[in-house]
Amino acid sequence: MTTDPKFTAPWHGIPRGEIDWHPLVDEDACIGCGMCVTGCKRSVYRFDFEAKKAVVAEPLNCMVGCMTCSNTCLVDAIHFPSLDALEELASLPSVHHTIEDDLLARRETLEIRRPQVSSGTIAQLEVAKIARFGERNLVVELRPHSEQDALREFTPGQYLELWIPDTDLLSRAYSIGSTPREDGAIVVDLRRVEEGRFSDYAFQRMQVGDVIQARGPLGSFRVTSATDTPLVFVARGTGFAPVRAMIGEQLRLAPARDIVLFWGVTESSDFYAFDELAVWCESDPNFQAVLTARQIDKDFRAPAGVSVEQGTVYDAVERSTLPLAGRDAYLAGPRKTMRLAVAALSNHGVDSERIVVDTYGG
Repeated sequence: MTTDPKFTAPWHGIPRGEIDWHPLVDEDACIGCGMCVTGCKRSVYRFDFEAKKAVVAEPLNCMVGCMTCSNTCLVDAIHFPSLDALEELASLPSVHHTIEDDLLARRETLEIRRPQVSSGTIAQLEVAKIARFGERNLVVELRPHSEQDALREFTPGQYLELWIPDTDLLSRAYSIGSTPREDGAIVVDLRRVEEGRFSDYAFQRMQVGDVIQARGPLGSFRVTSATDTPLVFVARGTGFAPVRAMIGEQLRLAPARDIVLFWGVTESSDFYAFDELAVWCESDPNFQAVLTARQIDKDFRAPAGVSVEQGTVYDAVERSTLPLAGRDAYLAGPRKTMRLAVAALSNHGVDSERIVVDTYGG
């Protein structure tokens, strides 16, 4: 028996043999119904007629991410590896690029145009300011290129799609890191992604005066809590962008609102927007912030009133002595980190129905 080349081609550029994805059969649980064997059209299985058991004979024939046989097994005898490893692969820039290149190469075949599907408006935004924080973060102010491009109406927590100038590449989504302004300008927080195409443009070639096409505002991540409900925000990395906008808006509407912020990064040099943090601490006696970094520089100084801990943001939530139960929670950051943060909040008694999460790959 041999693997079938038509099934074992690279998965979005990654050799199939490097991906640990295939079913495992628990023979003690298997009742030999044969549904998985006859139902799989990739010849992953064979059938042991003497023992009356399904056998995984060609594991590499299995489609990466497919779990149909497990989902239809009546006795739960088929299991797959954790999706965590697959999520990590799916978040790689090289995978995104392979998919993007394939979509663009086959656009004539794959494209479908539907009326009134796209939301948001198209705007031309001009790069007005670029501020670098450490080696991995940029905060970019984008101003309307003309009056009709002004973005004065959006809800903090929403995002924009941005296109790399002078390319045919697909847009990238970035949360708006500011509240609505009279001049229609917005701020986006960008984190360097190794080999990322937008990252390469932003960190290597972007200049003040560049005009970037944008579509938005988009997304439903927003604060919906009553004004007297205490809040807790958890952010990882540039997941702070939508949280930053949401907190700023809440403190404008209710300057004494009870708010707790947990914000984690990799290195302390990754933190930014300390001017805003300082204002929040000074203006709201009920605002508390906990910053976490895996590595903290010996010269690092946080704004007065802000706590700093070494480690992960979800560990900081887990060990926190602050009163978190009874709060509405808003979280933004990588999927894996947010899952752990949700678990930590749940351990504090935060109701899962009161937790709203905005995630991205990584």
